[in-house]
Amino acid sequence: MKDTNIYHHYEQMLNLIDPWLVSGVNLDTDNLRLTIIIETRTRKGLPCPKCGKVCQIEDHRKERSWRHLDTMQFETVITCRTPRINCPEHGVLSVDLPWTEAYSRFTEMFEKFAIDVILSSKSIKSAMGLLRLSWDQVNEIRERAVLRGLSRRKDEDIERIGIDEKSFLKGHAYVSVLTDLDRRRVLDIVPSRDTEAAKSLLSKVPNQSKVKAIAMDMWTPFMNAAKDIFPRADIVHDKYHISTYLNKAVDTVRKRESKVISKDGNNTLKNTKYLWLSDPNNWSNEVKQSFDKMAIDSLKIGKAWSIKEAFRDFWICSNKDTGSQFFRKWYFWATHSRLKPIIDVAKTLKRHLKGILAYLEHLITNALTEGLNSCIQIIKSNARGFRNFNNYRNAILFHHGKLDLYP
Repeated sequence: MKDTNIYHHYEQMLNLIDPWLVSGVNLDTDNLRLTIIIETRTRKGLPCPKCGKVCQIEDHRKERSWRHLDTMQFETVITCRTPRINCPEHGVLSVDLPWTEAYSRFTEMFEKFAIDVILSSKSIKSAMGLLRLSWDQVNEIRERAVLRGLSRRKDEDIERIGIDEKSFLKGHAYVSVLTDLDRRRVLDIVPSRDTEAAKSLLSKVPNQSKVKAIAMDMWTPFMNAAKDIFPRADIVHDKYHISTYLNKAVDTVRKRESKVISKDGNNTLKNTKYLWLSDPNNWSNEVKQSFDKMAIDSLKIGKAWSIKEAFRDFWICSNKDTGSQFFRKWYFWATHSRLKPIIDVAKTLKRHLKGILAYLEHLITNALTEGLNSCIQIIKSNARGFRNFNNYRNAILFHHGKLDLYP
C-alpha cells in the first residue's frame, strides 16, 4: 500500500507524533497478517532516554517487530529500525519507542489487552488460543506484568498480615504465602516453610515497625521468624487452625470408640464422622433429629464433642481478661475428661495461650489466606500443576497480588 492517507490513518490510530511516521503498510492476505512499518524523519533529533536532551540520530539498529492489536481478522505487527542517538553526556543509546516498553516484543496496547485476557482466562492455554500466542509469549507478558506491578508498589503502612503454608509439588514440598489482611492481597511467596524462608518472606514487608499483628498457625518456624523480624508485633493464632486441632482430637476419639463398640455389634458411630466435625448451626432438620436420637451422654465422643463445641464461646469473649477466665475453666474440664486426644490438644492450646488471647485484641484470622489458598489451588488445577516455582509465584501475584499490571 502506498496511499499516504492510509499511512496518516495508521499514524493517528497509533498516536504517533513528529518525528515518528508510518512509511509503509503491507497486507498479506494469504497469512492474514498486516505489517505497519514505522520510521523517523531523518533530520529530526530524538530525546536521550536518560536525560531527555534532544540529540541527533547516530544510526539505526536492525529491524525488529512488535505484536500489536489485531486489525479485524488480520494479525498486526509493527516493524521499525530503532534509532540510536549520540548524547554528549551519555554516549550512543537506543531511543525509547512510543509504542512499547524496553525489551518487550509487544506494543503497550497489545500488552494491556493481553493482561485482561489472561486475567479472565481459566488458564494460560485458553489465553494462548484467544491471543494467538505461544505459551512462552503469554508467560512473558504475565511475568513482565508482575515485575512491573511489584516495582510500582508503594511503601504503604501495613498493620496486619498473615502467613501460611501451601503445597507446591507432590510429596512434602511447600511454599510460604504472605498476605496483607486489610487490603486482601498476596504480598509475596517464597519456597519452603522453614525459619529462614519465613524470615526472607516477612522481611519483604515495608515499614516493619508499623506491623501490629501477624495471623498464623502454631508452626514453630513461622513463630520464630515473626519474633525475630517483628519483635513488637503480636502473634495471633488463627481460630480456624485451632478448630482443626479440636476437630482432629474429636475424630480420634470417635475412631477409637467406634472400633471398640462395633465389636459388640453396635454401629451407632458408623458413618458419623462429619456429624461431629460440622457446625450444628448448619445442620438440617433431618441431621438434628438423627443427632437427638443418639445417647451422647453415654458415649465418649459425646463428651469430646461437647468440649469442642464449648470452646466456640471463647471467640466471643469481650477482652483478654474474660478470655483467660474462660480458658481456665475450659482447660480444667478438658484435662479432666480422661480423653487423651482432648487432653493433648488442651495442653497444646495452653502452651500457645498468648497467641490465642491476642485474637481478642486484634480480631484477625487467616480466613483470607485460607480463601486465597483455595484460589491458588484453582490456579494450580487449571495449569495442571507447576514444576517451576517462579511461574507459580508469578501466577499467584498476577491474579491475587492486586498489582498495577498495565504498561
